Amino acid sequence: MPEPGTNPGAPARGHVLVVDDDPTVAEVVTQYLTRAGYDVARAADGPAALELHAARPPDLAVLDLMLPGMDGLEVCRRMRAHGPVPVIMLTARGDEDDRILGLETGADDYVTKPFSPRELVLRVNSVLRRAKADATLPRRSATLEGAGLVLDPAARRATREGRVLALTLREFDLLAFLLHHPGRVFTREELMREVWGWDFGDLSTVTVHVRRLRGKVEADPARPNLIRTVWGVGYRLDLPTGPAADAATIDSRSGTPS
Repeated sequence: MPEPGTNPGAPARGHVLVVDDDPTVAEVVTQYLTRAGYDVARAADGPAALELHAARPPDLAVLDLMLPGMDGLEVCRRMRAHGPVPVIMLTARGDEDDRILGLETGADDYVTKPFSPRELVLRVNSVLRRAKADATLPRRSATLEGAGLVLDPAARRATREGRVLALTLREFDLLAFLLHHPGRVFTREELMREVWGWDFGDLSTVTVHVRRLRGKVEADPARPNLIRTVWGVGYRLDLPTGPAADAATIDSRSGTPS
């Protein structure tokens, strides 16, 4: 008998890999995603997840951080080594350090247990919708340039002064968005909505991605000259136009956002 609320004849909305060593959590998440129209594969540990990934790369992975043997961060790294895949991290930990660690690995979202399965489905919908939009929007095909940065959205390739930048999917999207709007200040809420496509979520997601992006595009990430913090507002991308551009007008060394 099919799951309630599903149409057996309808094509799946996407293929999702659920990786969690707690069978109850894995079963509940699988049921809710199946009812929402997704085709779901399950794994209880890292090696099994990587086997399933190799056999059929998922459109998205729901990945527990605390897995036996090989943790979720390592699983994420190994999957990403074979190509981009959106990842939502699950964890029983609520510490900010753990949340930031998941985001710094390149996770697209982070959900702390216990969580609402319905909310998780909404987040899966949002992450996949954004990933598909990014892959199909023709307006993002034009090359973006500024401050020695060159972004090719069609190839998902970024360089600075000819050096290839190793950006995650969301770091690339964030930099591309800022290059589309140089000199304009955006709040973290606006960046979350425009870059992630979320109307809700943990704003530290934006803070962490800005921090990581600075580490890859700034000459001195501790004193950023490109991605500036505008205190009490948010962030702004400044493109240098001359020698005076090196004079910092905003102190970006402390406070929130950072």
